Amino acid sequence: MKLATWNINSLKVRLPQVLDWLAANPVDALCLQELKLPDEKFPLEAFTEIGYQANWAGQKTYNGVAVITRGAGTDVQRNLPAYDDHQQRIIATTLDSPMGDIRVISAYCPNGQSIGSDKYEYKLEWFKALRSWLRDELQRYPRLAILGDYNVAPKDEDVHDPLKWIGDVLVSEPEREAFGSLLELGLSDAFRQFEQEEKSFTWWDYRRYAFRRNAGLRIDHVLLSQALQPYCTACVIDKAPRANEQPSDHVPVIATLDFAAALA
Repeated sequence: MKLATWNINSLKVRLPQVLDWLAANPVDALCLQELKLPDEKFPLEAFTEIGYQANWAGQKTYNGVAVITRGAGTDVQRNLPAYDDHQQRIIATTLDSPMGDIRVISAYCPNGQSIGSDKYEYKLEWFKALRSWLRDELQRYPRLAILGDYNVAPKDEDVHDPLKWIGDVLVSEPEREAFGSLLELGLSDAFRQFEQEEKSFTWWDYRRYAFRRNAGLRIDHVLLSQALQPYCTACVIDKAPRANEQPSDHVPVIATLDFAAALA
C-alpha cells in the first residue's frame, strides 16, 4: 500500500501534472494541499476517469485539501471538529487495507508568516488543536497516517543553510516543539525511519534558482502511528515534478506499507 502527499499549489493550474503523476505512480492514496479552489470547482470527474475517488475541503483562492483514493473512503472528517476555523486545512477519511481500517489524513498546516505575528500565534494554536484531535483519533483508529505540508523543518538537517534561516518561520523552536508534540503521541516521521541522502528537501522557493542550487527545506512529511510503523518499508521524495514546466514549489513524498509478512 502506497500513501503520498503533495502540496500542489493550485489544482486548477496543475491538474494535468497530478493526473500524469498518478498514471506513473499509482498510489493507493494521494493527499493534496493548497487546492486553491472552492468545493464546486473540484475536478472529481478527472479523477474518476482514471479509477480514483476523492474527498476534499475546498476554499476559493487559498488553502484546500483532498485525499485521492483508489477505494471509497468512509467516516469523512472536514477540519478540526473542536477548533473554529474558516480555513480549510484538514480532510480525513478511512480506507480498507489487508490489516483493517487505516485512517488517512491530509493536512495543510499554517505557514505562520513571521515570528511574533498574529499568523504565527494562530499557527501555534492550530498545532495544539491538531494534537488534541489526533490524540482522540489515535484511540479510534490505531492505524493512522497523517500526511501533508506541515510548514515545519523539524531539524537543521532539513534546512539547506540553517544559519541563514535563524529568526525565520518554519524553523523556530516553538514550531519545532509543536511538530515534536505530534511525535510524542506515538507518531513517527516515516522519512527518518530510513537512511537518506543529505540535503533531502521537499520545497524550494521559486526565486533565486533555489531548486537548481538545491536550496530547499524538508517541510512535507508522512507521520505514521505505532501500529503502522513496522510495516513501512520505504519513504522517498520524488523530485522529478519540480522540473516540470510551471511546477509546484513542493514535490511528492511517498511511503510504502508492506503487510505481506504479517498476513503470511
